Amino acid sequence: MGRKLRRMTIKTRPNCCDSGILLRRGVAIAILGVFSFAIGCSPRGDAADPPAVVPFAAEDIVEADIMSLQDAMSRGSLSAVQLTQHYIDRVEAINLSGPELHAVLEIHPDALAQAQALDDELAATGARSPLHGIPLLLKGNIDVAGLPNTAGSLALVGNFPSADAFVASRLRAAGAVILGTANLSEWANFRSTNSSSGWSSVGGQTRNPYVLDHNPCGSSSGSAVAVSASLAVAAVGTETDGSVVCPSGINGVVGIKPTLGLVSRSGIIPIAHSQDTAGPMGRTVRDAVTLLQAMVAFDPADGGSTERPEVDYLSSLGDGRLDGIRIGVRRAYFGSGALPEVEACFTEALAALEGLGAELVDPADARDTEGLGSAEDVVLDAEFKTDIAAYLEAHGSPNGMATLADLIAFNAANPDSVMPHFGQEVFERAQAAAPLDDPTYLDALRESKAIAQAAIDDALALNDLNALVAPTNSPAWRTDHENGDDFALSSSQLPAVSGYPAVTVPMCFVGEFPVGLSISGAAFSEETLLRIAYAFEQATGVRRAPRFLPTME
Repeated sequence: MGRKLRRMTIKTRPNCCDSGILLRRGVAIAILGVFSFAIGCSPRGDAADPPAVVPFAAEDIVEADIMSLQDAMSRGSLSAVQLTQHYIDRVEAINLSGPELHAVLEIHPDALAQAQALDDELAATGARSPLHGIPLLLKGNIDVAGLPNTAGSLALVGNFPSADAFVASRLRAAGAVILGTANLSEWANFRSTNSSSGWSSVGGQTRNPYVLDHNPCGSSSGSAVAVSASLAVAAVGTETDGSVVCPSGINGVVGIKPTLGLVSRSGIIPIAHSQDTAGPMGRTVRDAVTLLQAMVAFDPADGGSTERPEVDYLSSLGDGRLDGIRIGVRRAYFGSGALPEVEACFTEALAALEGLGAELVDPADARDTEGLGSAEDVVLDAEFKTDIAAYLEAHGSPNGMATLADLIAFNAANPDSVMPHFGQEVFERAQAAAPLDDPTYLDALRESKAIAQAAIDDALALNDLNALVAPTNSPAWRTDHENGDDFALSSSQLPAVSGYPAVTVPMCFVGEFPVGLSISGAAFSEETLLRIAYAFEQATGVRRAPRFLPTME
């Protein structure tokens, strides 16, 4: 199931304690023990020697945030090479071995070389940004030069992009190490109505790190699992409807779905240009925002990109108080009232927000959304058929794939490897979709946008609100390849179809299973949403590392 991850090692400059330079094969922190990094030490101390560098203990990396890692690198107790090697070894130990998370598709063959160059640059001229030397994973539908971009499908094994996606190039420019690519629901969960989130024919089934036989949600499954299980510091996912926020919520991490057009889609395998966006994931709000800060930029190659005044999103996080903020409570979301455990912890979350100074309006649902789902389906089908052909053409028809019809034919010719669990009825439905100049599509696009945007805008305006909140997800369900996913709760549709932003932050645990709090609002209201998410995170401290339990009742 997918090619074996390659292991790379590069030589570092001689050092008096070089036995501690690189983590060795099979070492996984929090699983196999403790290791300390040190990049500088004196062979024999005397009064003239500088103070000894305090090594950064490897067990501290597991939940370390970007700020603490940057501090360690600036003090000389950690290097980008050591940090990158740590993640390579941890991936090797628990991705296809141990708990077999299947969260990572490929490690970049130049990852350690990237890190070495950034260490040299840090010593010579200082850090480019807070992301300098920080290893990141990108979802396996984002172009990364030197790695195949398959969207998880064997149909695209020959797709080696010649250049990075715009988002990847932005992260590189900020000094990040592109560690590799993350597994995903094949074709971003847009192939079958009976699919299992987190499964791809390239990478196999991504497993929930909290309880391994349960589902990680999707489609950015590998990105969220990798962050939660500390296979990278942070990651990038993509969302059309729920594919950043659901896996983030179910895997106990922070996910940001930006306003449509704020982050470029160039070089990303599409579903639908009227809803698609990339978004960052981190173990903390600050980490996710640090990625967002680097990712936001106008891209003239993306026809939907929006040129906006520069915003310092990190400064918008505030002091942890929400005085003067008015928050509406969404009660009309899919699955509302069906899960008493989620409702109980949502009630506690609302009390926490009030304790931080926020004023609540409950409920704050403004209008009926009947017809939204069917209109959205028409839009996604039509846009996918056109948008995937445009991507394939721009990439030279990789592996002979030039159209959606080619992909359907490939799957039909290789059912045992590509369709062992579910079919391609969504592909077939999209193949029959009307073209983008057809009134059927145009009417559905207008209707879906009008319904979703009015539902949010009216709720905010009628109640003088700054944001809306709802649970992000149900507790994870047991992975079932025969019957597919069991979405018992979702609040993603209105922000997704409207193109408005949403942030999810860990809200509570139902037993072993994380549940997220979704915070949404008007277009380009990221600063306010992030302030609320950060205050809630700082006050509640819900996040905890997974234990890789095999199963539970």
